Amino acid sequence: MKYTKILSLAALSTLGVAQAQNAPYWQQHVDYKMDIDMNVKNYQYTGKQELTYTNNSPDTLKVVFYHVFLNAFQPGSEMDARLQTILDPDRRMVNKKEVDGKTINESRIASLKPEEIGYVRVNSLSQDGTPVKYITEGTIVKVDLNKPLPPHSSTVLKMDFSGQAPVMIRRTGRNNPDGVALSMTQWYPKLAEYDYRGWNTTEYITREFYGVWGNYDVKITIDKDYIIGGSGYLQNNNEIGFGYEDAGVKVPKVKGNKRTWHFYAPQVHDFAWAADPKFVHDKLDAGNGLTVHFLYKNYPENWKKIQPEMIKTFDFYNKYVGKYPWKQYSFLQGGDGGMEYAMCTLIEGEKEYSSLLGTAVHELGHSWFQHLLASDETAYPWLDEGFTSYIQDRALAMLGAKEPFSGFYKSYGKYVASKYEETPTHQSDRFNTNYAYSVTSYSKGALFLRQLEYIIGEKNVEKTLQLYFKKFAFKHPQPHDFIRCAEKVSGMQLQWYLNEFMQTPHHVDYAVDKVAAKGNKTEITLRRVERMPLPTDVFVVDKNNKTHYYYIPLRMQFGEKENPYSYERKVLPTWGWAHPTYTFEVDMPFENIQKVVIDPNHVTTDINIENNTFQK
Repeated sequence: MKYTKILSLAALSTLGVAQAQNAPYWQQHVDYKMDIDMNVKNYQYTGKQELTYTNNSPDTLKVVFYHVFLNAFQPGSEMDARLQTILDPDRRMVNKKEVDGKTINESRIASLKPEEIGYVRVNSLSQDGTPVKYITEGTIVKVDLNKPLPPHSSTVLKMDFSGQAPVMIRRTGRNNPDGVALSMTQWYPKLAEYDYRGWNTTEYITREFYGVWGNYDVKITIDKDYIIGGSGYLQNNNEIGFGYEDAGVKVPKVKGNKRTWHFYAPQVHDFAWAADPKFVHDKLDAGNGLTVHFLYKNYPENWKKIQPEMIKTFDFYNKYVGKYPWKQYSFLQGGDGGMEYAMCTLIEGEKEYSSLLGTAVHELGHSWFQHLLASDETAYPWLDEGFTSYIQDRALAMLGAKEPFSGFYKSYGKYVASKYEETPTHQSDRFNTNYAYSVTSYSKGALFLRQLEYIIGEKNVEKTLQLYFKKFAFKHPQPHDFIRCAEKVSGMQLQWYLNEFMQTPHHVDYAVDKVAAKGNKTEITLRRVERMPLPTDVFVVDKNNKTHYYYIPLRMQFGEKENPYSYERKVLPTWGWAHPTYTFEVDMPFENIQKVVIDPNHVTTDINIENNTFQK
């Protein structure tokens, strides 16, 4: 009987997994209406929010959650605590201080005064006209619904809230280092995402975001001298001003000392804006109905110089990944470094042109990897940052600005050699160091695609990105969704690659172990030193400098890439993972061989290229 019960439980468990895997895809939807009144003297604002939430899940929801991100910028918050305990805090978020002859990093949040902190406070909240109970814990608001929300139904949540833009610490706030008055990102009560894993109630500590798709109808009332740029299309058509009229829209009339800006952003999962009375506003026609805006205060020569380059980059991304669907995009000077948002980015105005160009190209890339392919950045930061970094380097190479991927190989190599490497599967805030998070998300994430070129071919990676975009734009794809696209394009089995490179701490290290005479032939033995398997490109150079190319497919991939080289290729039998060595013969005497080399172009992430070559 005991064995029978165990088998029954196992069968039920298997059935549950099968049902989950075969369940149709669904995602939630939310429509926002918000009316904001900003006081530019004390940086406080009041807001009304009407939120229509549609439950497309198969579950009945009894609670909902909101993010109130600005609460992180308060002494004693989890973000503050993390700054005081992490080994390598973000230098922008700390002040260096001498204590007992030692230099320590002091959290800038810890010393904020009440008028300098950030906050979003829910003052009242109702569901379909009836007040509901709610509690705020740090940067999360939990709401107990009066009426459970059944599958495939909607409810209206109305809220009065107030907020204060903090002194700029990271990404958001007032009077940033560039002197921009307001960088309003993550500034409103934002409904948390609910997906097949349940609610995303991640406390805002430093990292990335995950949001619900929907439409944003936002009115911002602010001092009449302020110019706003951000997400969405300007809707007011009352009077001409600030150059917006050439883009087919007109700036609103002044009411007293203020004016109201009305924006509408369709099918996005966030809304951000920046404002300053001295913004310079340029715009370019990028063709196909797309207008690109630039709002900035300083370094005008750099901001002018990048404008045609951004049009080229738009065209490159449209062709390389897929077509940008909105009719507007804005580059806003308003951040520390750069951060992507819906239909816009806030970036720092750099003194060095190359730095501004690199940041702008990268942040624009996020419009594809995050704001169209909206993966969960908190769980899989590499799927966004890494893929964006990959296409960024492709775009910069197109612009003639840099050699692609070299920086990623260098940073990854140093990381592996350090004592700080961690398994990539951490939630983004759970890495022990910022260094580990950064290299894993950006460098290793970019190299995931670069090394995939070695497995399935460069053209197939490009086709995979295009299929991924076609199937999952305006959705929340997971890592397995991408790798399935790669399998469909290449015809190979590739789950092993996703597992080995992004779900384990395994490394690549292949060596030429032995080259020896065998009669009139030569026997070559290769060794897989580390645990991660790959197919293998081997070049044998004879004494006449003629190159002979041998390709060893990995058995578990069940396929082979097209020949990427101009040399004739000989495909050898497959190499099974459990075999640490692989021996094959070449039809030439040992004395005729000059060199044997694995992966001569160093496409893989091999951590020890010194053992890749045998040379007489």
